[in-house]
Amino acid sequence: MSQSSKPGIHVAWKTVTYRSVALAVLFAGLLVFVGMNFAFPQFTQKGLKEVSGLGGRLLEIVAGAGGKAKAGSVSSQQAHITALDGTVRVKKSSSNTWVTADYSVPLEKGDVVQTGSEGMAKIVFNDGTNYTVKQDSLIVIEENSANDQQQTNVAVAVSTGTVDLSTATYVQGSKSQVIVAGATASLAPDSSAIVRNDPKADQHEILVKKGSSEIARNGEVVHLADWEKVAFQSQSPRMAKVKEIGPPTPISPANMMPIFSAGAPKPVEFSWTAMANAVGYRLRISRNPYFSSTIVDRRVNTADVIVSGLTEGAYYWLVQSYDAGDKESPESQKNRFTIIPKGKSSAAINLELDPFMQHGHVIELTGKTEVGARVMVNGREVPVIGGDGSFHYFMPPLPPGESVITITAQNAKGGVNTLQKKIVIQ
Repeated sequence: MSQSSKPGIHVAWKTVTYRSVALAVLFAGLLVFVGMNFAFPQFTQKGLKEVSGLGGRLLEIVAGAGGKAKAGSVSSQQAHITALDGTVRVKKSSSNTWVTADYSVPLEKGDVVQTGSEGMAKIVFNDGTNYTVKQDSLIVIEENSANDQQQTNVAVAVSTGTVDLSTATYVQGSKSQVIVAGATASLAPDSSAIVRNDPKADQHEILVKKGSSEIARNGEVVHLADWEKVAFQSQSPRMAKVKEIGPPTPISPANMMPIFSAGAPKPVEFSWTAMANAVGYRLRISRNPYFSSTIVDRRVNTADVIVSGLTEGAYYWLVQSYDAGDKESPESQKNRFTIIPKGKSSAAINLELDPFMQHGHVIELTGKTEVGARVMVNGREVPVIGGDGSFHYFMPPLPPGESVITITAQNAKGGVNTLQKKIVIQ
């Protein structure tokens, strides 16, 4: 008997690969498909199209997950509140409930922002456009998006009230629009405007302060440049275009300037640029930036005036010019200054600042001054000074662009020291 023919149990096997199994399943499926095609040709062709379409959609999803956006795709953006004061509410597009606005609430397409009689909100969009929503106003964010070419589209409807807006230098092909009572203003880059909408009085205005804008309404298009305005009523067939006189530029007191007073209220000199077509000027001083109440409202015929009786604290001031027909210019920019009591000693006290730390729009300040001294940053007092004179302070959010930060330290004897720094928020 040969070696290969020994008695016993013999096991034989054949290797089957996954590839072989897959080919067999595919061949069987092909046979089924051919049979179905002969038996039910219309049903088979329809199913084939659906499977093909499903495969295409799956490929698109996979490509999107890989980070490749389709040409011309648009993504929604968020806007953010950078300044708040008084009563401001927000109603999200996905909700019917009003919530109190704060810096952490992002603003998206369809959201509504409302300010109260003492409220103000500053909103900054991703393209750099910023809106200052004045008191008793309501706006709706109609559009806020960007495409894969970084072209942005921002549109805000002013339902009621007043907004002051400025555009930044954005990518060519971008749009920044404001809508009021059926009129759409398309603003050029680096432009600013004031929009007023009073539905009760049926008065609607768009004023360009700087740059240019194109106003479209009922098929009519009007181009505006510096200090030009359109005004209309709801039933007006056309918009009335007028040229406004520009406001003076405030000079002194400069914005964020501290004024030191030794005891009694110190007379303060106010000055501004003279305007060639003005016969007089209107000076207003208020304790709040909205001028809902004023402590001085005076008309003068010179470009400077001295005001007495201002006590310690923070103030805001602005000026307007008016012509022979008593027509007033728009308001100038608002300057803030602070009157600080100062003793007989004029010696400067120690004030040291560490390098600023920037957290987005928020600036973190640390430094050291004399033990027992007070420290103010842009007129706001630092609440806690350490036992060794060190201080740590987070500023309220700053708007984009250049800002001046004024830090003042003062001791009980009247000694002071003031430092100013410029910072640019991108």
